[in-house]
Amino acid sequence: MTKKSLIIGAAFVDVIMDVPQMPTSGSDVTAKLKSYNVGGCAFNVYGAIKHYLGANSADLFVPVGKGQYSEIVRKTMNYSRIPILLEDNHQDNGWDLCLVEPNGERTFITVPGIEQDWKDEWFSKINLSDYKYFYVSGYEMEDVKSANLLLDYLEQRDNDSYILFDASPRISHIDSRILNRLITKGVIINANEDEIGFLSDRDTLEEKTSDVFEKTDEPVLVTLGAKGTYLYDDNGGRIISSDKVENVVNTIGAGDTHCGGVIAGLLNGNSFAEVCKIGNNLSAQVIQQEAGSLI
Repeated sequence: MTKKSLIIGAAFVDVIMDVPQMPTSGSDVTAKLKSYNVGGCAFNVYGAIKHYLGANSADLFVPVGKGQYSEIVRKTMNYSRIPILLEDNHQDNGWDLCLVEPNGERTFITVPGIEQDWKDEWFSKINLSDYKYFYVSGYEMEDVKSANLLLDYLEQRDNDSYILFDASPRISHIDSRILNRLITKGVIINANEDEIGFLSDRDTLEEKTSDVFEKTDEPVLVTLGAKGTYLYDDNGGRIISSDKVENVVNTIGAGDTHCGGVIAGLLNGNSFAEVCKIGNNLSAQVIQQEAGSLI
């Protein structure tokens, strides 16, 4: 059987609102409710892989709980024919208020849920040997207990498999001991320019990525927005450019979709330069729509 990817993390409900500008402390702005969409890093990553390669290339391993937001997640997954591998009724799924400014920039206010309370028994539902690539996000690394549980489990994976770690905007809140467990052999780091600074104290982008590369011995990917992706590997560092996007609706899910494109390309046997291009192209697609997923 051809090995696939296991996308570990969260399915959230994004409550999306347009605002004319971000409010400051004590101010008042009027927002326009746009939609309720199922998102979350893992859900969006899975969506990109499914969009590019089809549903048989990945499994979505997210907890679906009990409550009003869990029901939205469950209905969306059923409608999209995504198998629900993990159900647990002890808590509702998380949700976030996503404020989108006219230029497409988004700001999140997040209410965590069941996806921050991982249980050891959940992992009995899957077989690690079925997978070549594993996705984990910084959002699931913030809780030390859950992070250690996840990483203990992933240490049992096959020697020829890889983790793609999506640093996420929450990287500054991740315990240094957890980061040390992630910056190691067999882990591909995907971050943006701000996030990579929490993984290395060097000065330039080239120095930072080179420093991380020396520890992981795997390519390091840094997303640069409209410029594309900075890739550092055995050949040094260079920018893999992205095509210009004229119609940016919002940037929800752009980084997640990039990670999904990278994993999809790797599963397809593409080089890292090629998978960066795939990630760039899929990200360009998702920022031209309201929802943060290509499902």
